[in-house]
Parts: sequence; structure tokens; C-alpha cells
Amino acid sequence: MLIRVVRMTFAPDRVADFLTIFRDSQDQIRQMPGCRHLELWQDAANLNIYCTYSHWDSVEALNAYRGSELFGHVWPATKALFSAPVQAFSVHQVAPSPNPAP
Repeated sequence: MLIRVVRMTFAPDRVADFLTIFRDSQDQIRQMPGCRHLELWQDAANLNIYCTYSHWDSVEALNAYRGSELFGHVWPATKALFSAPVQAFSVHQVAPSPNPAP
């Protein structure tokens, strides 16, 4: 599984526009092949900073979404609202180490 985090900073007067885009597209994104989970987070201190947190079956599934017609509409509309460069990264979860015996 691939975990994708995208941190986006918006001009304060554009946050409502972003939330509309997200709310209008979130169900379609969740229905993309290979998407297992999608959440939207808001920074606790900077209310114009949001992160999407998603789980994908593979990098290929994520890239297929990124090549989709849906992404072709959602991303340019979202990108136009940024007030700072986006930060995006993909990670894999690491299994926790077993607890040592007492």
C-alpha cells in the first residue's frame, strides 16, 4: 500500500473555493480504482493549510488517478488557489518492532 500526503497552502480568501472543489470531487476520488482511503486535514495553527491523506493500492494506481480526466479537472482548479508551493510525498507504512521482553 502507498500512502500519499499532499500539503496545500491557500490564500485565506480562497479556502471556501478549495473546500467546494474537494467536497464535489471526494466521492469520485474514493471510487477511483486502487484508492482505499481519502481524508482531508486542516492545520491546527494555520487554518488556510490543508492536507489530503490517501491510501492507494500501488504507485501505479496513484499514477492512473493522476492521469485521469477527474484529476485533470480537480488539480488545475485546486492549484490555481495556492498561495505557496505544494508539498507532496508518498510513503509506505513500516511495521512496528515487537516490544522487547521485560
